[in-house]
Amino acid sequence: MEYQTPENLLYTADHEWLRREGDDSDEVTVGITEFAQEQLGDVVYLELPADGTALSAGEPFGEIESAKTVAELFAPVSGELIGSNGELEDRPELVNESPYDEGWIVRVRLSDASELDGLLDADAYRELIPED
Repeated sequence: MEYQTPENLLYTADHEWLRREGDDSDEVTVGITEFAQEQLGDVVYLELPADGTALSAGEPFGEIESAKTVAELFAPVSGELIGSNGELEDRPELVNESPYDEGWIVRVRLSDASELDGLLDADAYRELIPED
């Protein structure tokens, strides 16, 4: 199966994506990839921190629960959580149905934009996805 991997996003080895909200913006949107949601199965619940929480790159910041398992969500960058997707409280399945759009998980204000340089582009991320 070939998974969608939009070219305009950055990725982590933990199968999360990040979209910068404008070229010079210090705000980013974070979610999980199509591959990740497929591996998890039907998402039923997300546990996320409150707005204002400080996130550290590579550290867990929440959990995502599916019919199959519970997995940690890892911060792709350091910064302040400035918002989470409230739609996911009532409709967690949006993570499965629209992982790159309606199923986004959190928004973060970067504390160090140079951390973006350590993330993967779409081609590098595709190399990490196992082939069926």
